[in-house]
Amino acid sequence: MTIKRFAGIDIGSRTIEVVLVNGTGKIVLSLQADTNFDPMMEALLAEKDLNISSMCTVFAESKVTSLIAKGQGRRDIARGLHTSVIHRAVGMINRVSSEGDIVFTGGVAKNPCMRQLLAERLGRNVITPEDPQMTGALGAALLAMETH
Repeated sequence: MTIKRFAGIDIGSRTIEVVLVNGTGKIVLSLQADTNFDPMMEALLAEKDLNISSMCTVFAESKVTSLIAKGQGRRDIARGLHTSVIHRAVGMINRVSSEGDIVFTGGVAKNPCMRQLLAERLGRNVITPEDPQMTGALGAALLAMETH
């Protein structure tokens, strides 16, 4: 019998968290990584993805400065930053779960470009709660409620 597992992702302005739970809600695996920059910029209308690494803030800032100096547009740079964060998030998700819907939470989940890029890159349905930035606090409150 296969045990069902469910994955969720939370992308905030500075971190990406991926959690895999089993059918009882027990955490089986969790991963966390730094985005190293704030991806909350509008980039949905960008014409191209620029290659910007999210591995190191200094290098990312240096790359952005270089792109500005070369005359790249703000939307294209923003799209490159978005794509960099999503690339890292997709890698994390695919390490823990290769199928099924993904629930996307955190403040970044309010960004339509990030939602679209995540769904496109995963090729999966991405579900975003009405108040995605509140889900961590809501979960904590529900856990507190269970203890009483």
